Amino acid sequence: MTVLPPFGPDGRWHYRRSLASRVTILTTLAAGATVALLAFGAYITVRMQLQATLDDSLLHRAETTPTETLCNQNFTFPADYFGATNVWVACMDSSGSGLFRGKKVDEPQKLIGDQEVAVSRGERSTSVRTVSGNGTRWRIAAVHRDDGSTMVIGQSLDSQEALLAKLGIVMLLFGGAGVIGAGLAGWAVARNGLRPVRRLTTSVEDIARTEDLRPLPVEGDDEIARLAAAFNQMLAALAASRDRQRQLVADAGHELRTPLTSLRTNIDLLTQADGEGGMELPPGAKAELLDDVRAQIEELTTLIGDLVELARDEPLTHVVEAVDLPEVVERAIARVRRRAPGLSFAVELAPWYVVGEDAGLERAITNLLDNAAKWSREGGRITVTLADGTLTVDDEGPGIAEEDRPHVFDRFYRSPESRGMSGSGLGLSIVRQVAERHSGTVEVGDAPGGGARLTMWLPGSVSPVPSWTPA
Repeated sequence: MTVLPPFGPDGRWHYRRSLASRVTILTTLAAGATVALLAFGAYITVRMQLQATLDDSLLHRAETTPTETLCNQNFTFPADYFGATNVWVACMDSSGSGLFRGKKVDEPQKLIGDQEVAVSRGERSTSVRTVSGNGTRWRIAAVHRDDGSTMVIGQSLDSQEALLAKLGIVMLLFGGAGVIGAGLAGWAVARNGLRPVRRLTTSVEDIARTEDLRPLPVEGDDEIARLAAAFNQMLAALAASRDRQRQLVADAGHELRTPLTSLRTNIDLLTQADGEGGMELPPGAKAELLDDVRAQIEELTTLIGDLVELARDEPLTHVVEAVDLPEVVERAIARVRRRAPGLSFAVELAPWYVVGEDAGLERAITNLLDNAAKWSREGGRITVTLADGTLTVDDEGPGIAEEDRPHVFDRFYRSPESRGMSGSGLGLSIVRQVAERHSGTVEVGDAPGGGARLTMWLPGSVSPVPSWTPA
């Protein structure tokens, strides 16, 4: 059996227990530590209190016991007097010697030490200490009396230690019961408290299995509710992305159907004309069909390229560089001039450098110019200005209606006036996508001459910046 290490490939700790078991274990450990601290504190308190009470009792008895009886050698105590009480006494003089009375007179003599001798000499007024002898622990108190004698009383600690032992056993039993109860309570709390998590997990697993992106029910306003709300936001984003993908496929299929049908028809006509026994085409008709086929292939190529560009719905992850935006604009203008030789261009470009992708920026600017060229009248003028990162393209066409402006950057959107013209409705969508990938914006408005004005702003600077690669 292979034991997995506690650390994963990322160097972080990975738990192999369920969350409920971890909550139960932590609750049990916390309760056990609390019970242990309380039991230890109670045990120490009781022990100190018992010892303090015993010390007060011994000192009081040593101060108040009549010395006439204890220090009289002729007085005889009953045989079981000291044995029943497990106490011995000693009456000492200033030399440290004295009369010892107890069940075994030789035992107290062995227990007397320097502290009791110091008290008998008057160097100290009292002393209390614990000594061991013959397997028994004794608490010994010595008091120097006013008459010059010293009374020493020793009492066995057997009864006190027996009481503390019983107290320790009781605390251990009750502490163990408390820990077990805390573990059961922790298990119940973990089971009931994590029930919403289990329901949420089951719902998410069902979504992963069925791909049903309906929102999850949200109850309350606690952390679980916040987690469910976050899942709902993620589901909404996934649903919107899936809808956009389906719409893109549907629109692409619709846009591809017309040029493909026309292309197939023209190819069929050319095939029939070139076959044996085929019909004769009028002069120039074959060349016209070939030009039509070539134009349709170019339209398909442009449409497929636009679809591929729009399908790149992700942040800019390529190695980017400092792009000289005026140079890109000039290249785009040169391309559009070849396509629309009947138009004039008024160009005013100020220095501006953008950190981004050169090819994508050129494609977006070309699409802006192509849109202006498509709507400009023959012999019209397109005004292109670049200042502080704002590229403005003005045409002299009919302009864009107010109701069409919110949709001109949508995929495959074409106004009623443009449906009879060439194009797929993807050019301005690519412009917006490129602008957003470069943290810029694009807007539509009215040109001073009455046409349309398209404005694209890109962040940058007037001087080149070092090349960089996004992390």
